[in-house]
Amino acid sequence: MCVITQLRLCLSRDHSHRQRRTGRQFIPHETGEYRKYFSIAPFAGNKSSLPDVLVEDNRIGPENMDQKPAGPSTLALRWLGVVAVPTALALAFLWAGGGFSPDRITQNRLMAELHNAGSYGHGFRRAHAKGVCVSGWFDASGDATQLSQAAVFHERHVPVIGRFALAVGQPYAPDSATTVRSMALRLMPPDAPEWRTGMNDPPVLPLRDARDASDFFSSQQIDPATGKPDPARMKAFGVTHPWLKPAAEENARRFISSGFADDTFHSLDSFILVAADGRRTAVRWAMMPMEPAMPSNGKAGDHEYLFRKLISDIHDHPLQWHLVMTVAGAHDVINDPSQIWAQDDQTINAGTLTLNAIESEDGGPCTDITFDPLVLPPGIQPSDDPILQVRSAAYMRSFVRRSGEKRGPSAVTPDLIQASTEGKKS
Repeated sequence: MCVITQLRLCLSRDHSHRQRRTGRQFIPHETGEYRKYFSIAPFAGNKSSLPDVLVEDNRIGPENMDQKPAGPSTLALRWLGVVAVPTALALAFLWAGGGFSPDRITQNRLMAELHNAGSYGHGFRRAHAKGVCVSGWFDASGDATQLSQAAVFHERHVPVIGRFALAVGQPYAPDSATTVRSMALRLMPPDAPEWRTGMNDPPVLPLRDARDASDFFSSQQIDPATGKPDPARMKAFGVTHPWLKPAAEENARRFISSGFADDTFHSLDSFILVAADGRRTAVRWAMMPMEPAMPSNGKAGDHEYLFRKLISDIHDHPLQWHLVMTVAGAHDVINDPSQIWAQDDQTINAGTLTLNAIESEDGGPCTDITFDPLVLPPGIQPSDDPILQVRSAAYMRSFVRRSGEKRGPSAVTPDLIQASTEGKKS
């Protein structure tokens, strides 16, 4: 019956994605906002919500041996109950897939739109398909403890597994300086719930909600005649979504650094920090590099130049970033990631991320992790930003699909990492 009570949770086979742990940890599928956009839990999951035939104990025992045989009406009701179970299951799956409301934005719809936009699949992530695993630790500064009770802001040397990637659907796409880069992290305090976060290098997200996301993916649909998105469809998206223009212009002005090591990565969405006394503070955060930011010098002809540079950098010395929290000001919009926040907002240095190891995704520690932004520890809660629900649901469905697929080798193979390391030594 787990399929009925919580389809999303039951589909997960990733032991690292199980979120129910000791303590008060946020469970994304239990939020009301989740059902607003990806409603796939038609029953509440308690006894009273299930058909009676699933609850009553109808086994014959010594205490009811003397009862009279059931009459025709009783038998009919029992048969009706038996038939109702598979019918309810079928209707649940149909509803989850958007069968009753074709315009509803579902996980399946987003996956189909990503596929039509050129997502490779075949065991790889549907977005940010080209990446590499990294690991290290996080040292809290203690300055964020006034805002959040989360253990990660109170402890030092918290183990971290992470992933750097390019925001492409093709795992073998050539590296490009202008392609969006991402940093995803799993922070694991020894005796407290973990925290996962996924960040991109553009400062804002030019999408407001699930409808915007669906429309954008549709505008990127590959034209079979050219093998590229249709420029007319892309232009039409901008015309029909004028409220996203300021965000797109802000991102176009961003500084393009030389690689991952000197890039800044932004949370995009807003979150709520909760202090020990219950005080709530809306924030966005960013990982700001300690390496001096240098302009990009893309190497034509080298398909993996960004990853070769990262391998070289991390083997030369550990790479570090400051985790900087930006506190929302009085006029900052909390629940719309396309809105730009004020430049004079208060900032807090919450600690230092150190990465000192790099591995291919072919057997690397990050391969089976979904960097779901709603895996949050006590002390960090989601805002009402609807894109958070979109991201969480899309990541989960992507994981389910790739888990059942045969995966080929990554572009950044163990041999490439080894060769880059030996080249650095020589």
